[in-house]
This record gives sequence, C-alpha cells and structure tokens, in this order.
Amino acid sequence: MTLDLDNLSDRQRAYVKIYVHPWSGLSLENSSVPSPHGKTKRDILNALLDIHDNWKKQLDKLGQPYYLKLWLFEPRFSTSQVVCAIGDSRDYYKDTFYKPDFTRELNPKNYGKLQDRFSKIKWDFRLDEDTHDNSDVAEPESYASSKDYEESVIWFNKLLKQPHRTEKLKEKIGDIHEMYFFRRGYVWVGGQ
Repeated sequence: MTLDLDNLSDRQRAYVKIYVHPWSGLSLENSSVPSPHGKTKRDILNALLDIHDNWKKQLDKLGQPYYLKLWLFEPRFSTSQVVCAIGDSRDYYKDTFYKPDFTRELNPKNYGKLQDRFSKIKWDFRLDEDTHDNSDVAEPESYASSKDYEESVIWFNKLLKQPHRTEKLKEKIGDIHEMYFFRRGYVWVGGQ
C-alpha cells in the first residue's frame, strides 16, 4: 500500500502486481490458470484501486510530475497492476500497449460496488498482446541437438499461423528486424 520512495528515487519506476496463488504463479506451457472472478476478483481490484489511491497521495506530495496508472487486463486479469514512474522514466511506459483503430468502453457497472471508484478514473483502451520476434528461433548451433532446433522451428512456424500483426523495425536491434504481436485480450490503462 505504501510506495517505497527511496527505491522509486533510485530506479525512477515502481509497480505492484497480483501475487495470489494460483493466479500469480508460473504456469506450464499450454496450461491455463483460470482468472479470478466474482468476489475474489472484486477484492483484488479493490486492493489495486487502494494502492493506486495511496500512491497518488504520496506522489502528489513529491511536487514533481509523475506517471501513475492502473493497468486492468481482460481476460488475463491476473496480470493487472499499478505502475508509476518519475523523472526521466516518466515516458517509459507511454507506448507499452498498442492502440488499435477500434475502441471499446469499460463499463463501470460491470464492477458492482466498485462502480463509483471506476467512474472517477479516465480509462484508455489498448490491446493486451504477447510479443515475439524473428530471433525467437536462434541459430542451429545454439541448441543442444538438431532435434531441439527442429522442434523450435516447428513451434515458431505454427505460432506464426495464428492471427497476429507484424512490424518491421526501422533499425535492427542485434539480429531482430521484425516483431510479431499476438492479441490475447484487452487492457484498460486508467488514471486520474
């Protein structure tokens, strides 16, 4: 609930995520962990709103510009978090999420007793995407065996058959020249 201002001063960024098993644990590939729902989801969301409000009070006292947002993911609610940044890092999160050509509205009525709190926040619609790049399949010699390499190529080619958007980089980053974005849901970025 309390923002570590010393750590924030050093790193210029801070965040808090949901850490409640099983929603915050690691899952095995191709397994799924159900998102919290009902009362559990409302309780977690209420806590994230409390953290956002408390951090805002602390940041307001600093007397300097800051970035403070609540990232609300649907359907991957368990990845929701409160994020802040100060100083040179204020713009760090500016382009974290892709803004599509279409929009959706967040309906505060969907959040029951939290409706009033939701209505006080300005929400921006974005896409929740998994990102991969052309280097996800490394050079054959970097694998323990040729079979591992072949399996990696098959996995990557299968992945690219799924609907996605592609961006060619203006300048290469190492061996990376193309990025692939796979929609997993939506994210609403909220702040006051």
